[in-house]
Amino acid sequence: MDVDTRLLRYFAAVAEEGSLTGAARRLFVSQPALTKRIRRLEDELGVALFTRSRSGMALTEAGRELAARVPALLDGWDETVRATGRAAKVLRLGFLDAGAVGAVHEVVAEFRRARPEWRVELRQFDWSDPSAGLARGDVDAAVVRLPFPGQESLDVRELFVEERGVLLPARHPLANSGTVEFRDLWDEPFVAAGAETGAWRDHWLAAEERGGHPVRVGAVAGRPDEWLGAVAAGCVALAPASAARFHSHPDVVFRPVRGVSPSRVGLARRSRTRGAALNELLEAITRRSSRS
Repeated sequence: MDVDTRLLRYFAAVAEEGSLTGAARRLFVSQPALTKRIRRLEDELGVALFTRSRSGMALTEAGRELAARVPALLDGWDETVRATGRAAKVLRLGFLDAGAVGAVHEVVAEFRRARPEWRVELRQFDWSDPSAGLARGDVDAAVVRLPFPGQESLDVRELFVEERGVLLPARHPLANSGTVEFRDLWDEPFVAAGAETGAWRDHWLAAEERGGHPVRVGAVAGRPDEWLGAVAAGCVALAPASAARFHSHPDVVFRPVRGVSPSRVGLARRSRTRGAALNELLEAITRRSSRS
C-alpha cells in the first residue's frame, strides 16, 4: 500500500493539535479540505483514526499506533529528501512576493557562479501559505513576511523592515490623498487572507491597530492578482510599499498609510535543516539584506 506522505503530515498535525481547526491553521489549509484528506487516509488504511465530537478529535487505538510511528517515519523521509537534494546538489528556496525577495536574486546569481555544481530553485508560493512552503516541507528555506502561524517552531532571522501602505480603487475618495490615515479606513471592506493563515491574516488587516473596531471583510484572496481584482471591484487592502513597484492595475492606486506597523521580512528554515551549501547561501542573503 502506498500512502502520500502529505496525508501523514496532515494526520500528525491533527493528532498533535487535537482539533481540525488548530491543525488547519497550522498547515494553512481550509478545514473542509483537511477533513477530506483525513478521511482519505482512513479510507486508504481501512481503519478509523479518530473519534469525532464537539470537543475535538480523539485518537482511536489504531490512530494512537499510527501517531506513535509517524514522527520517525516523516523525519526519516525528510532526511531522505534532504540527502537526495545534497547528492543532486539542489537547494530549494521559497518566497512569497518580489518585494520580499529583495536582493536574493543577485545573491543566488553570485552563489551559482561561485558554486556552479549546485542548482538553486526559487519557488513562489501563494499568500495562502505564508510559510512559503516550509510548513509542508516543500523547500529547504524561505523568505517570509512576519508574523505567520508556526514561525516559533522554525529558525527565523529578520532581514529588513518595509513600510505598509494601502491599495485603493482608483475612484475611491482617498485615492488622491498624499497619505491616508488608517482610522479613515476602518469601515471599509478589506481584502483578507484565508482564516487558516491566522496571525498573517490579522497582520494584513491590522487587527491589533483598530482600537477594538471590528474588521469588515469584503473579499478573501490568496494571490496578488486576486487582491488587485478585489480592490478594483471596491475593496481596500494593506500592502507592502514594494507592491507599488511590482503589482499594478489600471483601476488600483497605492498610497502611504499612517497608523499601522511595518512589514517585517525574514529568512526561515527548519531548525534541523543543515548543510554547508545551504548555510553559505543563507548567510550571503543575510549579509546582503543588512547592507541594503
